[in-house]
This record gives sequence, C-alpha cells and structure tokens, in this order.
Amino acid sequence: MTEGGCVLADGKKVSVVIPAYREADSIQTVLVKLRELDVVDEIIVVDDGSDDATAEMARQAPADVRVLQHPYNIGNGAAIKTGIRAATGDIIILMDSDGQHPPSEVPGLLEHIGRYDMVVGAREMSSQATAMRRVANMIFNTYASYIVGKPVPDLTSGFRVLKAPIARNFVYLLPNGFSYPTTLTIAFFRAGYAVKYHTFRAEKRTETSESKVRPLRDGMRFLLTLTRLAVLFVPLKIFLPVSILMTTTGFGYVVSQLVLDRRFSGFGGLVTTIGIFIFMLGLISEQIALLRLVNSER
Repeated sequence: MTEGGCVLADGKKVSVVIPAYREADSIQTVLVKLRELDVVDEIIVVDDGSDDATAEMARQAPADVRVLQHPYNIGNGAAIKTGIRAATGDIIILMDSDGQHPPSEVPGLLEHIGRYDMVVGAREMSSQATAMRRVANMIFNTYASYIVGKPVPDLTSGFRVLKAPIARNFVYLLPNGFSYPTTLTIAFFRAGYAVKYHTFRAEKRTETSESKVRPLRDGMRFLLTLTRLAVLFVPLKIFLPVSILMTTTGFGYVVSQLVLDRRFSGFGGLVTTIGIFIFMLGLISEQIALLRLVNSER
C-alpha cells in the first residue's frame, strides 16, 4: 500500500467501487483523478449493462482497474452489491462515475474512518442539482432523521466510505435500484454503528452525462421506500403514531357520544380497537426487526 494510503486508513487495504451505466465519456476522467491521489489499492468498476463503451473506456484508463460487467441493466444498487462482494479491501469507498463525486474529497473521507464505521459525503445544499431536488432532499432528510433519531444531512448521497466487514453483512438488504444509500444509512444507525457526515461540494455532471433519477416519477416511490425501510428496521416509528392517532380519535369519539347522546358508539369502539391492534403489531414487528439485525451480524 502507498504511504499516503497507510496514513489515511491506518494500514488497511482500500477498495473503491464505482457503479457505471452509460458513462463512457466521463469514466476515464474519474479513474485518472482517483489514481493520481495514490491512496487506494483497488479500483473496481461495475458496468451495469451499458450499451455504450463504458466498460472499454474503463479498461483503457491509465490506471489499474478491475472491470466487472452485468449482462444487462439490473440497477445501480445491484452494481454496488456486485462491487462490494468482489472488493478485497478492509475499507470500501463507494462513488459515482459521472464526475459529481470529486476524487479529491476521498482523503477527507478516509481521515474519519478510523473512528467511525461509515463516513458519508454530504453535499452542500447549493451544489445540489435543482431547486426541486433540494426541496425533495430536505423532506427526505427530515423524515430520515425522525426514523433514525439522529440528524441526517444527506440521505441519498452515494459518496461514502465503509468498513468492509460491516458492508458485507448488510449487502443482502440492499435493493437493486437507487435507494441503496438510504438502506445503508438506516441499517447502520439502527445497528448502532457510528456514522460521520463530511460536507463537500458536488461537481456538475459532465455534459454528456444525465441523471437516471426523475424527481416527479421517483419522488413518491422514494417516500414509500423510506417508509418501507422504517417498517423494516424501526417499525414503532411508524406504527406508534398511527396507533396513538386512531386510539385517541376513537376513544374521544366514544366519550363524546356518551356525554352528549348517552350512548356507546360502536364505530368509536372499533377505531379504538384497531388503534390498539396496530400498537401490538408494531411491538411484534419491532422484535422481528431486532432479530433480523442480530442475524445479520452473525
């Protein structure tokens, strides 16, 4: 390992995983800048079934690169999983191939990995693509902060450094699509691992690169995914508020009917019962979530 790498990562082997899809025009620039840093031991590019020359351009880059290819487009998360499984390092860096994640920020992220289990590159709000995207990310970050009980300044950033053994424990939970950063964030916080956010300014995409995410199409889907992850990892965060709302509403209606009309409301009793049932369901789900986390660390 290089001298710079030893200092930044305490002598650990560092692997970089870069998912790529139709990034033939930008991938070489990213790889050259990354190799110039001289702080990594292994670079893995996972071509997710691109129909352009992405894989060929990665192989031709003046850097020592392993190129893995999916036979067809499976998804960004699937490429990340392939890369994590193939990586041989003790520390894994995840970053995009479109130039938005500056390789010059890698040393800054690596400086924190000795004390933390995952270091996330949190984009400055002003450097995020559009006003609509910034507003959406603020909503997602606030919702995620409620779910994990900790501040989450950038939920969707794919620029992060992880300790490899922990990443491999959670790899089976990662989806094939773009929500893998969200899954990693919630899983790490829920399991009690230390997470650090390192602020950086995201670069603009290259002129020929375009976002694969469509805000209007994917925004509601992402909220549903975030809720599903909350139910998966911290179910009481979802079940308890719903239970309290239904129980208090139903009980309040029962009391009002008894006071005003001197009769018992069957509807109010039903709503109260459903609220109590949802609370019990949340307790059971919480135990299942804890067992899942225990099994993932075996």
